[in-house]
Amino acid sequence: QVQLVQSGGGLVQPGGSLRLSCAASEFIVRQYTMGWYRQAPGKEREEVACMRSSDGAMNYPASVKGRFTMSRDVAKATVYLEMNSLKSEDAAVYYCAAAGGWSNSQRMCSEVVQWDLWGQGTQVTVSS
Repeated sequence: QVQLVQSGGGLVQPGGSLRLSCAASEFIVRQYTMGWYRQAPGKEREEVACMRSSDGAMNYPASVKGRFTMSRDVAKATVYLEMNSLKSEDAAVYYCAAAGGWSNSQRMCSEVVQWDLWGQGTQVTVSS
């Protein structure tokens, strides 16, 4: 059964950096539109990074643009979220997600109707 397995996360001081990993299969990393989301207690789930599979187009919301970078290593079948200059408001549970099929390959994450796979989530805590 195909899964998304996340790793990374933890406690970091404000201004620090973390890298999250999302391991899948080479096929998924290559062919699926992939996204990173986060959800803090009492808040809505928020997209923080997106990579469209058809052309590799990326999208970041203003809240993380310039600080977060999403990348993929097809050979390692892994998608990454590099987070720099972390702020207290970045604290949340982070999830990776994957959406397959031709239609989703043409969509940015906000256009994906239903995600096929979700990672198990990983906690990011930003505190001094």
